[in-house]
Amino acid sequence: MTKLYLDDIRDPKDSSFIVVRSFNEAVDFVKTNGVPDYISFDHDLGLEPGINEKTGYDFAKWLVEADLNEEIEIPIHFRFNVHSANPIGAKNIEEYLKGYLRTKNK
Repeated sequence: MTKLYLDDIRDPKDSSFIVVRSFNEAVDFVKTNGVPDYISFDHDLGLEPGINEKTGYDFAKWLVEADLNEEIEIPIHFRFNVHSANPIGAKNIEEYLKGYLRTKNK
């Protein structure tokens, strides 16, 4: 089982995760290795407030768009978690992915 942890600062408690620190690292990982079985998302990925760094939500949107365009394939057994301290960002990621996966897996 491949597990990806997207966070610019924190490290996972579980050492079996592959850690990526930015939107671009996450996209590169998926393009090279395929969609992991599990992703834990952070929302805010910029080290300094006000920098327009792409977010975990941007990565979730990229995953869905790439799956729809058949550039990648989100597996049927795909699972995710949102560990972000940003409650609005976390809710956006969770609702977006849950909605897409419900539709995709019908």
